[in-house]
Amino acid sequence: MSSIGNITKLPELRKRILFTILMLGVYRIGVYVPTPGVNPDAIAKLVNQGTVFGIFNLFSGGALENFSVFALGIMPYISASIIFQLLAVVIPALEKVQKEGESGRKKITQWTRYGTIVLAVIQGLGISYGLEQQGVLLPGAGGLSFYLLTVTTLASGTAFIMWLGEQITERGIGNGISLIIFAGIVTRIPGAMRDAWNVKEQFGSLLGFLLLLAFIALVIGVIIFCERGQRRIPINYAKRVVGRKMYAGQSSHLPLKINTSGVIPPIFASSLILFPATIAQFVQNPKIQALASSLSTGWLHTALYVSLIIFFCYFYTAVTFNPVDVADNIKKFGGFIPGIRPGKPTADYIDRVLSRITLGGAIYVATICVLPEILITRFGIPQSLAVTFGGTSLLIVVGVAMDTVAQMESHLLTRNYEGFLGAKAGKFKGRRR
Repeated sequence: MSSIGNITKLPELRKRILFTILMLGVYRIGVYVPTPGVNPDAIAKLVNQGTVFGIFNLFSGGALENFSVFALGIMPYISASIIFQLLAVVIPALEKVQKEGESGRKKITQWTRYGTIVLAVIQGLGISYGLEQQGVLLPGAGGLSFYLLTVTTLASGTAFIMWLGEQITERGIGNGISLIIFAGIVTRIPGAMRDAWNVKEQFGSLLGFLLLLAFIALVIGVIIFCERGQRRIPINYAKRVVGRKMYAGQSSHLPLKINTSGVIPPIFASSLILFPATIAQFVQNPKIQALASSLSTGWLHTALYVSLIIFFCYFYTAVTFNPVDVADNIKKFGGFIPGIRPGKPTADYIDRVLSRITLGGAIYVATICVLPEILITRFGIPQSLAVTFGGTSLLIVVGVAMDTVAQMESHLLTRNYEGFLGAKAGKFKGRRR
């Protein structure tokens, strides 16, 4: 309680928290502003059929179910981010821009915004066509005017969500985009809890309900343990002579997290699967409909999802952590890993250890993320419950919560206030993105 009281003593932190809450409140209001010309009851029925739209609806915080102005959610922005990060690997000119520091980051961010609008327009066109074919429009709606209005509304909604996320990151607390997804998932919890209570009736006793709650608690515990787990590589520093004084060598360590890439891999993987599956769902072609169904559920969806998660775990770790730069910095400050020569051997050693840890982290993330499908197909758990309390959702909720608390910890500790974890708060590290 004293830590919460300390927040009120820091005007800057208090303003950041209030600003974040205000922006998330604006986002939640927009979720209930409907897009004109569409029958909301028909859309809700389509979303609740257990297709790919159920997952899409979760990430949009229920906006798709309401077919609001925020129906596309933040997925076009995430897809655009994936595209530019992948292009930076294969296009040298783009990679050069990415390494230009702050100016390069601003250029990439601006291009990502343009890409977001393009993808939102494409997705909006596909959805508009599909809605017209499905016959879920209100009487009198349709034609070119409906297309223009729907595409403009959906693309504008995505652009506004993107702006909200950037404002939260710059002027609030935590990562804006992650917090928007976090807010969308959290708001689905009451409905999921209602489904959890219904499981009691399904199993015929209170035991099923209690076992389900125990399983959810176990998964949360595993996620927290793995997200905070790390491999520490020892680093020794040689004696230093400064003027006439000699300073003894010091020992430190290089922490390598089990899940270095955080919640990015499942979000990216979901986005890549959802985008084509959403478009294909609306096309009146048996083969494309079958493809959309395969991408929604089944072994193809699971195999593709797991493969993409493992790929993005390695890819994003390579983007955010460069063993060569780390080895150079260790050498620059007179440090060395016991038994390993400085320079390239150190970089190779760090890369080898990181690759092994990343494999374990990727398997852990993939296992957590396929839990909903197992719960739905094997145990008959309702989709809303399995998706909300299993896999990707819990990983995002726990991960984003830990990141946000870590940032608040940092603000408190830099002002010499006791953090949420008391005297040991300095050991609570945010996860690397």
